[in-house]
Amino acid sequence: MRHSARSRRPLAALVTVIALAAGLPACTGAGLVVGAGAAAVTAGQQERGLSQAVDDNRIAVAINGLLFKKHYTLFAQVKTQVTEGVVLLTGTVVKPADRVAVTRLVWQVDGVREVINEIAVTETGGLVDQARDTLITGQLKLILLGDDKVASINYSISTVNGVVYLTGLAANDAELARVVNHARSLKYVRRVVNYTRLKNDPRRAG
Repeated sequence: MRHSARSRRPLAALVTVIALAAGLPACTGAGLVVGAGAAAVTAGQQERGLSQAVDDNRIAVAINGLLFKKHYTLFAQVKTQVTEGVVLLTGTVVKPADRVAVTRLVWQVDGVREVINEIAVTETGGLVDQARDTLITGQLKLILLGDDKVASINYSISTVNGVVYLTGLAANDAELARVVNHARSLKYVRRVVNYTRLKNDPRRAG
């Protein structure tokens, strides 16, 4: 049975976002298999290790799948970052009930150790706000990549309405301070919310 182009769009969107959540290129078929190998190599270089990185990706994929099943709007507007089983939720929803519903969905996923819900209840921002958020995230990633005193691969960045959310694992306080200061220095950044943990944080063994 053939599917229309319209019917394939939600599925294509799901594949794209799940691929991005897992650190894979947004493609299908053989390309996705090749991308998975490349992502595994990259994950192995992270402070959390290959096994944990793969498990975090699995959790992110599962969460995105549940959000898509619940409602496409939630899937499109909620951002998920996972570090060692700790899930940070950002983005926007219109109704307070949606914010609660997302948290409940996340706790259904095996391996989730903690949920930090930073989802804002507000009307969806305009295209200009979204473009600025994308610009901020992209600029910060490039800055961290070019800073030889920062292991950028260990950090995850999300920007919502000018608020930068940082998660990941920092080598030490000095490195973390550099990352935070880089974020604060960018134009249009209103605030920096830091959930990054140090690599010797005792909570990591929990």
